[in-house]
Amino acid sequence: MDEQAGFSHPVEAQIMARIAPAVRDRARAVRMMVFDVDGILTDGSLWYGEHGETLKRFNALDGHGLRLMREQGVQIAWVTGRESPITARRAAELGIAPVVQGVRDKVESLEALAHESGLAMGDLGFMGDDIIDLAVLQRVGFAATVPNAPFYISQAAHWVATREGGAGAVRECCDLILAAQGRLGACFSARLSPLGGAIQ
Repeated sequence: MDEQAGFSHPVEAQIMARIAPAVRDRARAVRMMVFDVDGILTDGSLWYGEHGETLKRFNALDGHGLRLMREQGVQIAWVTGRESPITARRAAELGIAPVVQGVRDKVESLEALAHESGLAMGDLGFMGDDIIDLAVLQRVGFAATVPNAPFYISQAAHWVATREGGAGAVRECCDLILAAQGRLGACFSARLSPLGGAIQ
């Protein structure tokens, strides 16, 4: 540990240098990070084939960031307003659970997740990008969004990613939380990494 900087790895210090202390404190307190799917883990596009199948494009960097954060002890959940077997499949590939789909009242869903995990809403973070996410963003301890979200969503968030949804915004959020909690440094050691270098 670098006693002067207070971080376990130089990258943690570099990330935190760009983050306001109040945001750093909120990210440090996150015990469960919950993500919306469309517009956050994807770019929000819905691709329909000739038989009506919906396709979604996920980002491998986001996926690896989620696995790193989960393996470093931060609980992960997805809560989305849409129902999609593709979302369930992607979550299963990454070992993400729970995944709650078809949700209209996301506050109720997050309160249930918090209760089941023995946490308070202040222990949760949430990353969302639309009106359905607004009430949740106003209730959690750490509220995050993407730069292409409507302005009233950005105003409700404590932190806005520099990358757009589906293009690395989730990875940026994961790195921020891990750095704030002093856990990102461990991810740079192949010996300590439980992922064996796998990127999904």
